[in-house]
Amino acid sequence: MKLNTQWLIVILSASIIFGELYGCTTNTSTLVKNKEIANTQAQQEIIIGGQSSTYPTMKILADVYTAKVKNIPVSFVPPNQLKIAIAAVKEGLLDICSMSEELPSEENDGTLDYRVVTKDALLLATHPSVEGITNLTTANLKAIYSGAMKNWQQIGGPDAKIIVLDLPDNEPAKRLLRKYYQGKDLKNSPQAVILKDEKDIITALQNTPYSIGAFSSGYAISHHLAVNLLSLNGVEATPENVQSGRYQMVRTIRLVSKKTTSEAIEAFINFTNSKQAALALRKSAFVSSTY
Repeated sequence: MKLNTQWLIVILSASIIFGELYGCTTNTSTLVKNKEIANTQAQQEIIIGGQSSTYPTMKILADVYTAKVKNIPVSFVPPNQLKIAIAAVKEGLLDICSMSEELPSEENDGTLDYRVVTKDALLLATHPSVEGITNLTTANLKAIYSGAMKNWQQIGGPDAKIIVLDLPDNEPAKRLLRKYYQGKDLKNSPQAVILKDEKDIITALQNTPYSIGAFSSGYAISHHLAVNLLSLNGVEATPENVQSGRYQMVRTIRLVSKKTTSEAIEAFINFTNSKQAALALRKSAFVSSTY
């Protein structure tokens, strides 16, 4: 079922893109029938899709849940655009869409249930080669990401070129950076290395001397990444500072599902707001929305 469902999402993605390009409507009745056939060929399974920035959180919850409820597996399709993932939930191709942004009003047709699960700080970090720098100001960030500041020595670091690892402007993490520190009109450095998503940022940062990038605080802490975690304007991205509101560059992770769904899916969603889930999230440096 997992493989079949992934292929259905690929087909749906192509159908939506084709429809947007050529003004066609997306006919998904055949896709839904195919999923129903796949459902009869495999045991019940909860399929999650959505934005890549939410997957570290959701995989923590899925691991804890499947250890508790052993006969209901939880699997993930490759991350996709939010619009496509929501459409897949509406058409029954996905059970849950996890997202780090609010549900767009145009996508809420009254058939969807929308719940907040947790909060995750977006932090700035550097490669360990960037010694002597533990904090950046808003002015520092603007200068670094615009390319106006080119050498770490300018703010007390080593005499080395700053390597900016950045994201496309349509990525949720990049939008958070702009909202809180960069401003919407700041031009990106022409020398910046633009990567696909936070996963790529994390990999590149660990392997690129003198680099800087932004990604999930919870992921960095729970995976004990060997990088330099930076405070911003003197405030660290700790769970306590996130909870109190002192650290503001925070995203809220939400789940979208159909209002009318199976008992298994409803049970998993209810679990994500349970005390056991909150403890698992806290252990990994995420902040629960309920405990």
